[in-house]
Amino acid sequence: MQFDDDADLDTSEVQDVRGSRIPGGRATVGGGIAGLIALVLGLFFGVGPEQLGLSSGNDEPAASSSSLAQVQQSCRTGQDANTKDDCRIVAVVNSVQDFWRPEFRRRGASYSPAQTVLFSNRVGTACGTASSAVGPFYCPGDRKVYLDLGFFDELRTKFGSTGGPFAQAYVVAHEYGHHVQNLMGTLQRSQDGRTGRDSNAVKVELQADCYAGVWARHATRTPDDRTGKPLLSSLDDADIRDGLDAAAAVGDDRIQEKFQGRVTPESWTHGSAEQRQQWFYQGYRTGDMGQCNTFR
Repeated sequence: MQFDDDADLDTSEVQDVRGSRIPGGRATVGGGIAGLIALVLGLFFGVGPEQLGLSSGNDEPAASSSSLAQVQQSCRTGQDANTKDDCRIVAVVNSVQDFWRPEFRRRGASYSPAQTVLFSNRVGTACGTASSAVGPFYCPGDRKVYLDLGFFDELRTKFGSTGGPFAQAYVVAHEYGHHVQNLMGTLQRSQDGRTGRDSNAVKVELQADCYAGVWARHATRTPDDRTGKPLLSSLDDADIRDGLDAAAAVGDDRIQEKFQGRVTPESWTHGSAEQRQQWFYQGYRTGDMGQCNTFR
């Protein structure tokens, strides 16, 4: 996975509040066992932590001027994205939204961009205050993606993913898949309180995986609005394998087997490792969001 070294990054699409304090925040999820349970339940849930019962309050992040400037100062070009994790996230966010804007127009709709918020430890959102233990998530209340970069280390060390730059890109693209669902009115179908292999919660997550695959198919051919050139210059089979491996690592069956010693399909919220791989690859193979109807 390689970005065009000369590409200009749009840092306005990423808000950096790492190191900031949450005024009055009272995150109810800490480390240890509670944090681990929260991570297992909340990983890629697609809605804010409030719906998981893991938060309190609705405070916005309070960022210092230094933390706000960190990404803006250090993430300027594709070369930065090829060498720094936080700059890579900026480039992926740019690339993902470069794809969805014209895709929505092509379908007669309008795409509203979403910011990604980089945070550490905990963060205030319109969906409540969340600990990093919840994992990456999208909050429909403020239409933002929230991400602690430390999660990518846990993806390898706790969940056994091979990791790699495209594994990170898959995570981001999945969360933006939830933003697409929110704009289209399908995300709310996951919030009916039901779980299980055939639940709407699982179908929403698998569709977000499929949307991530659709972006990946088109990423190296999607021009950036400002330069007319794709931000992502190369994506090979090894990258896609890393994405598939990451998708499998966060399958409900893999997580349940690892952390509770048994698989209970009736409590699934995301789908099995096989399902997640299948739908990511469906999107990547077809490149057509119309082929991502997991509700059929």
